[in-house]
Amino acid sequence: MEMREQTEDPEPNNIESTEPDHKKSTEKPQRITACLVNAAFFGAFGSSYLYGYNLSVVNAPALVWTVCESLKLGSTDDEPAGLQKPSWSSCSMYIKTFYNQTWMERYGEPIGADMVTMLWSITVSIFAIGGLLGALCVTLLTKLIGRKGTLLLNNGFAVIAALLLALGEKARSFEMLIIGRFVMGVDSGIALSALPMYLGEISPRHMRGSIGQFNSILICLGVFTGQVLGLPELLGQESRWNFLFAFLALPALLQLCVLPFLPESPRFLLMERRDEAGAEKAFRAFLGKKDVSKELEEVHAEGRAQNTLHMASVTELLLNPALRWQVITVIVTMACYQLCGLNAIWYYTNGILRDSGFAENVIPYIVLSTGGIETLAAVVSGLVIERIGRRPLLIFGFSAMAFFFGLLTVFLNFQDQYTWMPYLSFTCILAVIASFCSGPGGIPFVLTGELFEQSYRPAAFMIAGIVNWVANFAVGLLFPFMQESLQTYAFLVFLVVCVLGAVYLYFILPETKNKTFMDISQSFAKINNVPLGNKEIENELAIKAGSKEVEENGKVIIDGEIESSF
Repeated sequence: MEMREQTEDPEPNNIESTEPDHKKSTEKPQRITACLVNAAFFGAFGSSYLYGYNLSVVNAPALVWTVCESLKLGSTDDEPAGLQKPSWSSCSMYIKTFYNQTWMERYGEPIGADMVTMLWSITVSIFAIGGLLGALCVTLLTKLIGRKGTLLLNNGFAVIAALLLALGEKARSFEMLIIGRFVMGVDSGIALSALPMYLGEISPRHMRGSIGQFNSILICLGVFTGQVLGLPELLGQESRWNFLFAFLALPALLQLCVLPFLPESPRFLLMERRDEAGAEKAFRAFLGKKDVSKELEEVHAEGRAQNTLHMASVTELLLNPALRWQVITVIVTMACYQLCGLNAIWYYTNGILRDSGFAENVIPYIVLSTGGIETLAAVVSGLVIERIGRRPLLIFGFSAMAFFFGLLTVFLNFQDQYTWMPYLSFTCILAVIASFCSGPGGIPFVLTGELFEQSYRPAAFMIAGIVNWVANFAVGLLFPFMQESLQTYAFLVFLVVCVLGAVYLYFILPETKNKTFMDISQSFAKINNVPLGNKEIENELAIKAGSKEVEENGKVIIDGEIESSF
């Protein structure tokens, strides 16, 4: 239900307008401000960028090394230094070499193959455990110190992790690397919940999706940066691998220098801190205009319509029947985000390039195209999301991924029979990556912030974070067994996940583009079987019906029927 300014002959009983969309408002579209862009960029640069970078410099090389071993391109001797190793997997190999050398210094004998595998597995997987812990802390942190405050505090975890990871070699302690990975996981778990929450609350509703996509764009840019810095000519050398981890501190320190001068979420200030003056100042900074009374009134109207004035717990959210399908939708989209098979692509990329006849020394540069495609697709998605909408992009992304997973399975099974088939396989890999980043790669985080009103949002992000990190851990744990038993047919499992995700979203998810948070909540009223007499709906309808008139700028308007940027 659209909220419009009533300038003449208002009819209080008319909730819906019959005017065409392009005539509903004669106001010029709100332009994006420098304050909003800075908050989105630097907020993401010190948060989601670090998550993407960390995935690239640690997880991807580990998967590449697994491929090398499975294809018998190297040896499984305990001492990695004597192997004929491709330079593009140096980070993981150098860390394994460090583990072996440290073990020798401590115990006077080489580390066993099982032990080095276990230590490396712990190093990789403990990141997801830290992420889960971080997600569990988000509700408490955002309540106590706010959205911006949580992001600022989180930089401390990034700096600590960078020091542990960078200095572990000097201290001859592989335990420091493992702890550093855990702390970096905590940082990522907090960032992937607090950042989308912050971006969603500071953005005008007509650009909420575009601003929210900064999260996805910076993740992809972080992945690409890790690929570039990991090249042998830069930091991908035995004497420099610890500098790859030291780089983690740079974005965190830059955010610490910039973010304190940018406003806190105005919705948080007004609804949770009752700081109307601070909220008004924040609205003015983000919107670039002096008169923000409409924005303030919309937030007040949302507060009056909510059936709870305190921050709801996860239990309260799960037990609220009026929010049942919003919760299910968030769980489904976040599960599909991790289970759609993108991580599994990295098991095959380098092997396919090798089968295509590319020399080992050029493969790392070709692999850069995957990070480039990710970033480009995320940027395009951010540019078109407010025109196309969240729902079409999500459905298209999962459907396209399913289609190209099917083609990839066919091409991989005929790869040995035709010399040109690996080129088609690699093309499918790029298409899967582009399809993922066009929608599923970023919109689930945007949706989590849009489907819930203020009092339920922190708990919703906690649920989304738990699903995200548990699914992340499950993929890392189970996919090697799937790949061993199903071989190339493992992609059919991901095809099924993508199809089921697309079908669910087609039938359940309403479009949230350019809607207020209250409008989105009411979109689920029918499917949630919420009776019209529900307190939340009833209060808002009373506001819509014009139960109270206010005067603003010399015009009589119906309270709740004003059009707002938020």
